[in-house]
Amino acid sequence: MHVAITGTGVISPIALSVGGFVNGLLAGDCGIRPAPWSTPDTPALFGRVHDDFEATDWLDERLVRGTDGSARFAIAAADQALGQAGLDGGRALDPLRTGVVHGTSMGGLFSLGKAQWQLDTIGPQAVDPKTQIKIWCNMAAAQICMRHGLHGPSMTVTTACASALDALGTAAMYLEGGLADVVLVGGTEGGYTCDGPDEEGFVLATSAAELSYGMSSGPTDPSRAMLPFDANRSGIVSGEGSAFFVLETADHARARGAEVLGWLTGYASLADGHHPSSPEPNGTWEARVMDLAQRSAGIGPPDVDALVAHATGTPKGDQAEIRALNRVFVDGGNDRLVVTGLKGHTGHTGASSGAMNVIAGLHALAGGPLAHVAGTTELDPEIRFDVALREPRSGDVGVVQVNSFGFGGQNASVVVERADGGPA
Repeated sequence: MHVAITGTGVISPIALSVGGFVNGLLAGDCGIRPAPWSTPDTPALFGRVHDDFEATDWLDERLVRGTDGSARFAIAAADQALGQAGLDGGRALDPLRTGVVHGTSMGGLFSLGKAQWQLDTIGPQAVDPKTQIKIWCNMAAAQICMRHGLHGPSMTVTTACASALDALGTAAMYLEGGLADVVLVGGTEGGYTCDGPDEEGFVLATSAAELSYGMSSGPTDPSRAMLPFDANRSGIVSGEGSAFFVLETADHARARGAEVLGWLTGYASLADGHHPSSPEPNGTWEARVMDLAQRSAGIGPPDVDALVAHATGTPKGDQAEIRALNRVFVDGGNDRLVVTGLKGHTGHTGASSGAMNVIAGLHALAGGPLAHVAGTTELDPEIRFDVALREPRSGDVGVVQVNSFGFGGQNASVVVERADGGPA
């Protein structure tokens, strides 16, 4: 696999651009704040998209009215990626050879939940007539195709928190299989920031379900709410956002003199097949997916310089990933790997989290520091690898691996390699 990454875009809890996002990570910014449904009696936290996000800065009013907030995030992030790649305004895009692959866990769930609340509390007349075109998981990809007049493959991937990495892998297969020359690919979750609970009493059912299922973190201090790989980790804080990329075949990028930001060289996906919400505790299948991604890239464990972990800060989730990393890298002869995770900065942004991790990895590949793990102070005693704590880590990074593991045992991993500057 040898696919060029030529554009990036992000709408996140800490910034609304790639530059702002990376700088925020390096500065230790935290986008976790009181949740829209938080009350003095029942305090809650949420990694909501940065307060400066205004949908009308990116979309016209008609499109805003016809889309769920998650689709608005996706459209904005995709526009950024096209702009960086020099393909905005349709420049050099063949509509028949340009595709979209988008990953999301829940699509327009917010719009569905709000419509149900309106029906139950007010009546049928209160339900948004555009509900049907807001709620479907494929609508973000469809809206991006309509926005840019695209007629290539349009695919929506729904593999929980692994969705963005599976979208990247699917897009790469389209390109390598000759089905497209360019693919816009990313992952998105959320919508609270766009259409928050403005009616008194509305709370999306999933917010309560996370608490009752024991997923939610206990601390109310945002800086200590998510503690990836910490011995005292206690759970997640949900978040929202979107991150997108422009992928191109090497020939297409070379023909138009595009600047390559990095090469997607490896991808693997498999089923953990263990439990609906918990991984196999020894990390057996997480280790295998990392190994398969490396084989896809034609490398081995000693070749990986940095890894951006899934690292949710949950007791069981982190335990499995720690054991998998120990097995693959430490036992595999890599004594210099540096590992990080972003969820202490952003919260768990669901299907977009893997794409945000890739953006942090690309920054390190370009010679910048690798973002550190925010919040974590006391590492789990099982860890035998180097974790970037307290401050960003500088070093020569030529190969980055990124992991995403989702509910249902959706395990995915990608390998991204340095572009070495200049056009393809």
